[in-house]
Amino acid sequence: MTTRSDHYFAEKYGLTPPHSEVLAALPKLEAGKALDLGCGQGRNSLLLNQHGFDVTAWDSNPVSLERLNGIIAAEQLQNIRTELCDLNQVRFNGDYQFVLSTVVMMFLQPETIPQLIADMQASTRKYGYNLIVAAMSTEDYPNSQNFPFTFKSGELSHYYRNWHIVKYNEDIGELHRRDENGNRIKYRFATLLAQKASY
Repeated sequence: MTTRSDHYFAEKYGLTPPHSEVLAALPKLEAGKALDLGCGQGRNSLLLNQHGFDVTAWDSNPVSLERLNGIIAAEQLQNIRTELCDLNQVRFNGDYQFVLSTVVMMFLQPETIPQLIADMQASTRKYGYNLIVAAMSTEDYPNSQNFPFTFKSGELSHYYRNWHIVKYNEDIGELHRRDENGNRIKYRFATLLAQKASY
């Protein structure tokens, strides 16, 4: 198998680079089945596939999935499949080594989030991992973009109180969106990598 850089697909196809938290998590992960919730054009799905994961990639945007399917076909990739899926509507189960959702939950309806996280957790095999990165609304960085949902401080980590939390922070990050002066818009992001404990 040809060794490619982690930015191969971004550079060749003009995609946004893989999320930094996915890259940071990779050394801790054992390759297996992965579920990418809100995969967009596939920046993280393609990276995981490249590292030996069998990837299921869901998104509600048919144009994004068409782009990803084009890359899968052009590169003749195996063990990566896409599905048109509205995360506000879906219930799911499975046996995944890694379930991730990066910069997606703020676009969902607030009432969706508790069940979505419960399904992520239930679909993760013992010792598997969940990774979530999502915008917050805080006093210092309020929800200026009127996202339908934002996490409050401590809310995301509370969902994972029975898991082994490998990483959790509420640091300042930047959206790809820019303000009227051309500067990237800043938010606090809840970032969590957690491993399912054995019971």
